[in-house]
Amino acid sequence: MSAVTCLWLLAALTAPAAPGPSPDAARALAKKVQDYYEATRDLRASFVQTYTYAALGRQQVSQGTLIVKKPGRMRWDYASPSPKTVAVVGARLTQYEPEANQVYVDEKFDATAMSAAVTFLVGKGSLEREFAVSAGESGTLVLSPRKADARVEAITLFVGPQGEVTRTRVLDGQGNVNDIAFENLKRNVGIQDADFEVRLPADVRRVRMPGR
Repeated sequence: MSAVTCLWLLAALTAPAAPGPSPDAARALAKKVQDYYEATRDLRASFVQTYTYAALGRQQVSQGTLIVKKPGRMRWDYASPSPKTVAVVGARLTQYEPEANQVYVDEKFDATAMSAAVTFLVGKGSLEREFAVSAGESGTLVLSPRKADARVEAITLFVGPQGEVTRTRVLDGQGNVNDIAFENLKRNVGIQDADFEVRLPADVRRVRMPGR
C-alpha cells in the first residue's frame, strides 16, 4: 500500500461525520405539517399507491382519488387495478367492491386501525406526541412510534413547501412497505358530507368484515 493511499485512508477514517439535521429542525418540520393539517377543513387529491409484499417479493400498484373532511370523514375511490371504494364516516366503515357486487360494513370501526400515516389528515392525534421525529433528506420527516406497534415500524412523510404531505411511506413490522404519492392536492374546497355516502345497488351482497 502506498504512502498516499495510507494517508487517504487515515483521513477518511478520522474525519468527523457530516452533521445531520438537528432535532430542532425535525420538530420545526413536524409542527409545519401539523399546522397545515390543523388549518385544513377538507382536501381532495389523486393518489398512486405502491404496496410491496416483503414475503412474496412483489408489488401491487393502485390508483384513485381521495377526499377528506373533518371531523372523521375519509373516502378512497380506487380506479385500478380494480374499482373499490373505502369510506369512513366516524365509526362506520364501508368497503364496496363493485366487480364482486359486495360490500363490507363495520359500524364499530376504530380509526386507529388505519395507517398512522393518514389518520392525522382527519385531525386525529399529534405527530410529536405519538412519534419520535427526525428529519431525513430532501424535506422528509421520519416518524418512529413511541409505543411498539407491529403495524408500523417507521413512517416517512415527504413534505412540500407549505407543510403539505406529498407522499407517505409506511414500513410495517413484517417488512411490507405501503407507499402513497399524492397529486393535484387541493384543500378547503367545500367538500360536502353527502360526498362520503356510498351508493349501493339494491342487489348488493353484504358480507361480514374479517374477524367479525
